[in-house]
Amino acid sequence: MNAHTVRPKTPTLGFAGLGVMGEPICRNILTKSGLPMRVFDLSDTPVTRLCAQGAIAADSVSAMVADVDILFLSLPGGKQVEAVVRHDILPAVRQGQIIVDMSTSPVGLTRDLAEELVAKGARLCDAPVARTRQAAEDGTLSIMVGGAEDDFALLRPLLAYAATDITHCGPVGCGQVVKILNNMVLFETVVALSEALNLGRAAGVDPGLLFDTLSKGSADSFALRNHGMKAMLPDNFPTGAFPTDYALKDMSYALELARLTGFRAQGAELARDRMEKAREAGLGDAYFPALVRLMDRT
Repeated sequence: MNAHTVRPKTPTLGFAGLGVMGEPICRNILTKSGLPMRVFDLSDTPVTRLCAQGAIAADSVSAMVADVDILFLSLPGGKQVEAVVRHDILPAVRQGQIIVDMSTSPVGLTRDLAEELVAKGARLCDAPVARTRQAAEDGTLSIMVGGAEDDFALLRPLLAYAATDITHCGPVGCGQVVKILNNMVLFETVVALSEALNLGRAAGVDPGLLFDTLSKGSADSFALRNHGMKAMLPDNFPTGAFPTDYALKDMSYALELARLTGFRAQGAELARDRMEKAREAGLGDAYFPALVRLMDRT
């Protein structure tokens, strides 16, 4: 390298939201990239764990914005993303910064926030994640990205530390569209599985035999092998997994997307109604396939 060669600046990263998915995503990026990483969460426990692995604790999101080039968010939903972006990030954002929202957020909100950040000289990319908590730990997530081509090219190597499948879905908001529809199909499939299990049992078929046989035919699916066999069959719906309340939030985003595009999503409406009955029955904190316990009779 000669004296006139300009070395590329090493980006400083930030990560806010170190929950069930955020902490392992952050850990994978931190430990595999070797890049400087500042972290923040309302709970001190995950911050302490990550600092033991080389991260630097930030006092607040707004303080972190002053120091980082790329800021990842992994928050519970659109309400929290809107509050953090509008109250903590927009007042402090700097020219050229990239905000990467790995939460699942409404499409309309995502695009509105992107416009507000662009007005300040910054950019937003949506990068919601799919697959399980174990996949987050293992770095084998699927990530759906919405944003400009150049930003995707910059982010892809970082996201690859946390994911095995990274898809550029289109402009800002398109990552959210694909993630929301992914969840919508999953929820509707779980409703179908709940009906099959209850109908099969009522007709005298062993539920384990039923699901095993379905897995060998055209009804096989990720939902059957995971939500069906690992939760519905053993009737095991723990708290701390993906709860009914979170599933309802994501389903509301799908129904909002249907309204925005002028369609009626009747399957999504049915899944929402089933999950609302589960919540009313006290299963709001339970793993959402618990809706299998509540099937209407004629």
